[in-house]
Amino acid sequence: METNRTTPALDLRSAARQMRSLLPAVEDHRLDDPTPCPDYAVRELLAHVVGLATAFRDAARKEFGPTTDTSPDAALPVLGGDWREALPRLLDELVTAWDSPAASQGMTRAGGVDLPGEVAGLVALNELVVHGWDLARSTGQEFRADEVDLRLSEALLTPAEGGPGSSDIFGPPVPVPAGAPLLDRVIALSGRRPDWRPGD
Repeated sequence: METNRTTPALDLRSAARQMRSLLPAVEDHRLDDPTPCPDYAVRELLAHVVGLATAFRDAARKEFGPTTDTSPDAALPVLGGDWREALPRLLDELVTAWDSPAASQGMTRAGGVDLPGEVAGLVALNELVVHGWDLARSTGQEFRADEVDLRLSEALLTPAEGGPGSSDIFGPPVPVPAGAPLLDRVIALSGRRPDWRPGD
């Protein structure tokens, strides 16, 4: 019997909503504050989120070009003056693009890397979760992540035996105590100290 099987759409709403909720409290004088990303101040972190939202939106649409072909490490990201209007709009467009089941089907490209659409969507989700935590921690805000999103991030970042691990995406994992909260485990897998504070 022949059946039509489609990959379900990936729901980025919760992660994007959490990211959006952090933006109003990012005052201009905080843009030069440090973040858990050693090379980024808050302004570069926000510019990186603008870039990743654009890249993964276009990856979902299979619209390839400079936004999907350029490595995020190619240059330090520059924050545009219109980021307060542009970033919420881009986050909405990102969510809408991944609402389509077609986004997760076949191959796509992001950051100059070809990868299955399903994996690209999980990477996009993980980027929102981890960088949402970065932004919250850098600006003294509370971070609330959906448990489903955290479990998907944990699965993505946990190295398969003999395979690549999170150090290929972020940095080497940081040890955490047994029984650490799920959020702390995810953040540690991304190469960050869960107890990081500005000034560390």
